Amino acid sequence: MFEYDIHRLRSAELVRRADEARLAREVVRARRAARRDARRAAAGAESHTSPFRRHRFARAA
Repeated sequence: MFEYDIHRLRSAELVRRADEARLAREVVRARRAARRDARRAAAGAESHTSPFRRHRFARAA
């Protein structure tokens, strides 16, 4: 019976560690996504025109 209790405790500990590791990966992934979104928002706010946008009138010679 003692060995079974040790097995259950060990199993529960492994599950807890796996949950903590999973949560840590999710946090890292969320932080990366937030930084990526912030960079996109900052880049979009800085440039008002697309580099491929054509001008309304042709240049004068």
